Amino acid sequence: MKITILVDNNAASSRLAAEHGLAFWIETGGRKILFDTGQGGCLPGNARRLGVALQDADWIVLSHGHFDHTGALAYALDQATRARLYCHPAVVLPRFACRGADATSIGMPPESKRALDALPLDRIKWTFEPVWPAEGIGLSGYIPRRTDFEDTGGPFYLNPEGTHADAIEDDLAVWFETPGGLVVCVGCCHAGLVNTLMRVRQLSGRSKIRAVVGGFHLMGADRRRIGLTIDNLREMGVDTICPCHCTGEAAVAALKASLAQRVIPGRAGMTLQF
Repeated sequence: MKITILVDNNAASSRLAAEHGLAFWIETGGRKILFDTGQGGCLPGNARRLGVALQDADWIVLSHGHFDHTGALAYALDQATRARLYCHPAVVLPRFACRGADATSIGMPPESKRALDALPLDRIKWTFEPVWPAEGIGLSGYIPRRTDFEDTGGPFYLNPEGTHADAIEDDLAVWFETPGGLVVCVGCCHAGLVNTLMRVRQLSGRSKIRAVVGGFHLMGADRRRIGLTIDNLREMGVDTICPCHCTGEAAVAALKASLAQRVIPGRAGMTLQF
């Protein structure tokens, strides 16, 4: 199994572009999967420079409907003409970040929505419930919020007035079974990293997590949340932790200080093999 980080906030090389966003190229069991698409500016060039042929994608998976994960969806669908799209129905909802009187639209861009609307019905699978697209590969669907220390990680709302909170119910994860345990890919973990890993363990029936890769959305988290997240990762015995995108520098530093060599910060251009 091989995961190539195509888009991230940071790049491993000056020849690669970086942006506030996330996209992975996953190769496993003869299948090729594009997980998220970033904002849109980096995916085409980074994929080309890294030798990734997006037209070979079997599946495209959207972790949730924010712009920094769906911005290049139209481009990806145009390239991957045979790929099947997996996502939660709520990915198309209007989304806003509201801070005081300021409201910023952060939902799926219009071009991406048009591309999704134009997709033939047999090429899209709505995933409110858990789905197993192939043997040893699962999509979480909705992730129940069970912990008392995790939240969506920001001032997220469904209207610009900031009166209807957005629980980001479309947040999902994908996992892969390997002989050494589960490899879990996450977009932003708006459901909470611990909630996500607990759900994956429950659905897969396997307790061993070999790796978790993606955005943990701890950039605005307080010390209590970061500490309890670290405690749970240690208790779960996660072998490899690859924080990307929205994890935040303070949280990455705390993870490395507590879990040492288990933590490998992600960068565009990085490849992880299992």
